Amino acid sequence: RGVCGFMLVFGLQRPWEVTSFSDSDYLHAVKICCTDRFVVKEISLFEEIVKKFKVEYHAGGATQNSVKVAQWMIQEPHKVATFFGCIGNDKFGKILKEKAEEAHVDAHYYEQSEEPTGTCAACITGDNRSIMCLEKQKHLLWGFFLTVSLESILKVAKHASENNKIFCLNLSAPFICEFFKEALMKVMPYVDILFGNETEAATFAQEQGFETEDIEEIAKKAQSLPKENKKRQRIVVFTQGKEGTVMTKGDKVETFPVLEINQSEIVDTTGAGDAFVGGFLSQLVQDKTFEQCIRAGHYSANVIIRHAGCTFPEKPDFH
Repeated sequence: RGVCGFMLVFGLQRPWEVTSFSDSDYLHAVKICCTDRFVVKEISLFEEIVKKFKVEYHAGGATQNSVKVAQWMIQEPHKVATFFGCIGNDKFGKILKEKAEEAHVDAHYYEQSEEPTGTCAACITGDNRSIMCLEKQKHLLWGFFLTVSLESILKVAKHASENNKIFCLNLSAPFICEFFKEALMKVMPYVDILFGNETEAATFAQEQGFETEDIEEIAKKAQSLPKENKKRQRIVVFTQGKEGTVMTKGDKVETFPVLEINQSEIVDTTGAGDAFVGGFLSQLVQDKTFEQCIRAGHYSANVIIRHAGCTFPEKPDFH
């Protein structure tokens, strides 16, 4: 337990400084498709974008997004949500620290001079979003920490298990389940709450030989995988976009409907999954029911998809 009786949210990942701008003519000039996702090798492209366009800066990366949303949902006390990551000793790292401070996140960045801060530029044109990321980081693999420091994750996971603290893991992407399944399964025995979406769940089931495509069955099988801390039964939560969210609890599997939204109100779905996890955690640290955690996750995701990037209004309207 931490501030004012709250449990603390602790997130660990390589952070990203996200720059967003809007200009379809620029994409055409550099021969980039408006829906491309790709890496670039020189930071000069990002510097050019900053000089040419009016940009917005955001502290990003999946885990940092979730931590930001959790803190936003909690509001006060500030700095209940803590984030650890590594940045470069450069101007983008400085901006990242400023943005984390603005979000009232208790961010602890290890600063080094060998590699630049993880940087991502998002060009938003209408309903489309083109993403470009800097390739020069030694630890670049889309920021998924499981792929770069299994030892670090296991140290945190074992500490949580030995001290009966809640350890959560997001499957993050299908390629994690497929190409890093050995590392994933070394961590799985320590996972108290497992998050994922329907695509990640399907890939996970295929790679684990579950022999089912039914998402509720996949959730039950994931719940029953070996677990170190017997004091807590694993909770599995799978989102399905506009379809209901599946959650295992005890011997039951329940599906919770998401909040309705008109298609015309959707601006950007990037970060919706991160926001769901952040909303979920904001209630978990206050000892709310898992049903309340799901409601908060749905609310947070519903807010974030109405904005560009993982951004939100000053205060939530969640009751």
